[in-house]
Amino acid sequence: MGRLIVQRLGLGVVTLALVSVLVFAGTELLPGDVAAAILGQNATPESLAALREQLGLNAGPVARYLGWAAGIVQGDLGQSLANRQPVGDLLWPRFWNTMALAGYAAVIAVPLAVGLGIASAAFRGSLFDRVANVVALATVSLPEYFLGLLLILFVSVQYGLLPSLADTWSGMGLAAWLEATTLPMLVLVLVTVAQIMRMTRTTVLAVMDQPYIETAFLKGMKNGRVVLRHAAPNALAPIVNVVAFNLTYLIAGVVLVEAIFNYNGLGRFMVDAVSKRDLPMVQAAAMVFAAVYVVLNMVADVAAIALNPRLRHPRAKEA
Repeated sequence: MGRLIVQRLGLGVVTLALVSVLVFAGTELLPGDVAAAILGQNATPESLAALREQLGLNAGPVARYLGWAAGIVQGDLGQSLANRQPVGDLLWPRFWNTMALAGYAAVIAVPLAVGLGIASAAFRGSLFDRVANVVALATVSLPEYFLGLLLILFVSVQYGLLPSLADTWSGMGLAAWLEATTLPMLVLVLVTVAQIMRMTRTTVLAVMDQPYIETAFLKGMKNGRVVLRHAAPNALAPIVNVVAFNLTYLIAGVVLVEAIFNYNGLGRFMVDAVSKRDLPMVQAAAMVFAAVYVVLNMVADVAAIALNPRLRHPRAKEA
């Protein structure tokens, strides 16, 4: 088991290294000149050349990548080109805002989705199962921005129950914060619950097709008891992977949701940086999203190993 965990950790480090190359190359391919975007249309050739030298843009792409990657490893995310402040000072408050919103949604979505998925599998073919699947399929099919606009229209504009914009600030009270972020939380919950519920149902039903489940039924055990005591525990490892995958969406896939509700999170931070061509901010935000994605998937892999006896105690290889 320890060897498998080390292998997953090594694979995660290699993945982040490859992602850093892609992020740097992708930002390098963006059209336009950074120095010209900063100085504006009235820039002279001399001022452009001086700024390019100051920003290190005259160096080769390999040298610039190695310098940037070395800074990332040391915790230095660089300096913003727009306001000359350290990127970390601007990024981390937004990151924790995104984590707070994702945590708010996850606390509600994960237990609700897993419970609905298990119940749908337990009552396979029933009216509850059919209705739950239709609603889940409809919710998954709708884009996040459309769900957000629907909630704003009906919940906020028509009935005035919740604010349409998620305006938050430092020192904001918990009750006011929950009220401001409930609409974006609901969008994330609707999409995440549908995905986790469908995958949980599929996973539990796959386990229920195993021979030992049929034996339990032949012993006279009721359907609900078989699902809860035999099927669900043995489906736990793949369910953990599904939950982890959707948690990565909650954190790395909130760009549209934050933009719709004007939430001051990392997704909106990245969109603003792209519009300003602030490459260090774009690169740092992309790497943070990638790191969160990789870490959550590594945690899911480790949890799956811990929950799978065949991986915890592999058979000794025959000579």
